[in-house]
Amino acid sequence: MPVTKVLTDGIGEADLRDIGVYRARGGYQQWERAVRDLKPLDILDAAEKSGLRGRGGAAFPTGRKWSFLPSDRYPRYLVCNCDEAEPGTFKDHMLLEETPHLVLEGMLLGAYAIASHHAFIYIRGEFKRGYEVFCAALEQARQAGYLGTNILGSSYDLEVTVHRGAGAYICGEETALLNSLEGRRGEPRLKPPFPAVEGLYRKPTIVNNVETLAYLVPILQRGPEWFASAGTERSKGYKIVSVSGHVQRPGNYEMALGTSVREIIEIAGGLRPGRTLTAIQPGGGSSACIFEDDLDLPYDYESMAKAGSMLGSGAFLVFDDTTDFVNAAYNLVRFFAHESCGQCTPCREGGQWMERVLERLVHHRGIPGDYEMLMRVSGAITGLNLCPLGDSIEPFLKSVMVRFPEAFKSRIAAVGAPA
Repeated sequence: MPVTKVLTDGIGEADLRDIGVYRARGGYQQWERAVRDLKPLDILDAAEKSGLRGRGGAAFPTGRKWSFLPSDRYPRYLVCNCDEAEPGTFKDHMLLEETPHLVLEGMLLGAYAIASHHAFIYIRGEFKRGYEVFCAALEQARQAGYLGTNILGSSYDLEVTVHRGAGAYICGEETALLNSLEGRRGEPRLKPPFPAVEGLYRKPTIVNNVETLAYLVPILQRGPEWFASAGTERSKGYKIVSVSGHVQRPGNYEMALGTSVREIIEIAGGLRPGRTLTAIQPGGGSSACIFEDDLDLPYDYESMAKAGSMLGSGAFLVFDDTTDFVNAAYNLVRFFAHESCGQCTPCREGGQWMERVLERLVHHRGIPGDYEMLMRVSGAITGLNLCPLGDSIEPFLKSVMVRFPEAFKSRIAAVGAPA
């Protein structure tokens, strides 16, 4: 099976929370090399040559994102986004809890690459254990001289600040995260200006996902060509895929992009005995479903987009023939409606309205026209919001309504039936 352990190497086998164990396995060697022998541009070039793209969902090329920073504006900040909240995603908090020094070393390298002297990590409020583990690792690294002033005898200074969120899904969006980090209401900003130009405290800022920054360590260790040689022509490298749902061995599996959808299901133990596949949500709660005729598609950004869905943050949910898609759609729409910051009218009003309609259908109290109205309104609220949250309400709902229309229409009560 095509499982390749890169970031996940050693997890479950060694106590990577201990700096001594991490260093014995080669940890912090790339950080020592960077501050002693490399220039920031060397790391930026390595990121570009590797083809590394953002692993948080947007999949924007990492090196190109860094290159948008204005060359003459300082200070500038690096922010590590660990507000992982996409339904079905559980890779970042695994890295935070199990290999915190790898996350930290990736942050240090990212900060050095953009010539930042202050890095932040924004940790989701529910990740209490991850927060405690990371803080302990941060203190170990500080005692070892890996951050602070004149790091390892160089003239480079770098401080790291840990900030806990309060459990708002919207703060996974980078500008809402920056507002929250500044102590303001967590809601998205109008773009432009983009954070690279005007971000945290109105200074140039780069926001990268935990997994994205962690991959900088093996890329520098093994070379950008090694990373670029894996995956596909446009979706290069490796990815941690969070597989859940109706499989026998749910969990995080690291593999090269381009692995087939069928292979991913097999890696996770296959379906439960006696069950048949009905649908797959390949990119978390925000993605549309793909179906059994898509099993041989490569799992990469372009193929998932061509199939009408997305790879997103790598949350891979499997549904078998026991799934009640009306109830599944209701639960997901209810989540997005609850997590809306309320700033944009289509998201705020449309999400709550669809939640009420789906609740009627769940209880077999739908009224004539509900199916058609849901189809029409779900599309009408898309593309009209400041951030992708409002657009996330439609994909799963519409994909299952089109595929399984009778599941929804059968929940409409007969005319004249008692309420």
